[in-house]
Amino acid sequence: MAFGVLIVDDSRLFLEAARGLLEREGLRVVGVAATSAEALRQAEELRPEVVLVDIVLGGESGFELARRLAGDHRDGGPAVILISTLSEADFAGPIAESPAAGFLPKGELSAHAIRRIADGRGPGSPPGARVR
Repeated sequence: MAFGVLIVDDSRLFLEAARGLLEREGLRVVGVAATSAEALRQAEELRPEVVLVDIVLGGESGFELARRLAGDHRDGGPAVILISTLSEADFAGPIAESPAAGFLPKGELSAHAIRRIADGRGPGSPPGARVR
């Protein structure tokens, strides 16, 4: 069964494109959100297994949203995967310090890449656990 994904990005165009791509590749996109408040509300209601979070959410911080998502679900909540059009190298420190399961450049977005990162947490791993 496909796990549920919530996509958080301030670009409606990206949200639509990402949803279409991931659904074609067999993932179940349970929701999309353009703001942190919307994302937190949907994460609570929809209980996705994975939340894709844009690092730069308009005037909001994707890093802060990742911390809040991880803090709200200490019981093994969703795998948070940070996404961006910018390079991972541009955010190496903040990505390493975040509770996110990993980082994925938007240009490399795919169901396979998401599964690889989400599965890397391992069964029963806490939300911020990483596999190196």
